[in-house]
Amino acid sequence: MFTRIEQFGVVNLRPTTLDEHRDYTPFIETETAEKLPWATTPAKRSFERFPAMEDYAGLMQDYQDSMV
Repeated sequence: MFTRIEQFGVVNLRPTTLDEHRDYTPFIETETAEKLPWATTPAKRSFERFPAMEDYAGLMQDYQDSMV
């Protein structure tokens, strides 16, 4: 249902486990190198694999800025 990332103080909740998941839009998608062409999301950021560790601080800031 969720992943706790202690080093960043973040909890990643999987909205698809919620009753009302349609209110949530993905911010990033990962592991897209092998996705099917018709499999799309409205995510603002996309990564063929996982983002580099040094990218996470910027991603967190971008996410926070998008919530305003």
